[in-house]
Amino acid sequence: MKVGKDVEVIISDEADLWIALAEVDHLARAAGFPAADTARLKTAASELAQNILKYAGRGRLCLRLLDPYLQAGACELVAQDQGPGIADISVAMRDSYSTGGTLGLGLPGVRRLSEHFKIESKPGAGTVVTARFSRR
Repeated sequence: MKVGKDVEVIISDEADLWIALAEVDHLARAAGFPAADTARLKTAASELAQNILKYAGRGRLCLRLLDPYLQAGACELVAQDQGPGIADISVAMRDSYSTGGTLGLGLPGVRRLSEHFKIESKPGAGTVVTARFSRR
């Protein structure tokens, strides 16, 4: 896998979630991530893909290898949808807050798992979540 080369998985059903996780596994191996870091990436990708399915029904998860030749190789996950959006991001980022009847740990968990986390959302226009991960 080349630096800066995106792999995009359209997320529209649960099978796509499994495809995305396989791509994340491949990306992590290409970047030389140890098993624990690979698990961290896959957990974040799973949470983001599940949010797409639950709240938007369809979206995409992009995977990018940023700098595999540096000692601290990094990759980035970008989840994007055109769903209902998030009215109040600060509230949505609180542990245990959920509008979908879940535990409310998904987005806050992804933020904790990543070194860089950014969320942009506009009600009625969708959400974009960017999370960056480095080898530890």
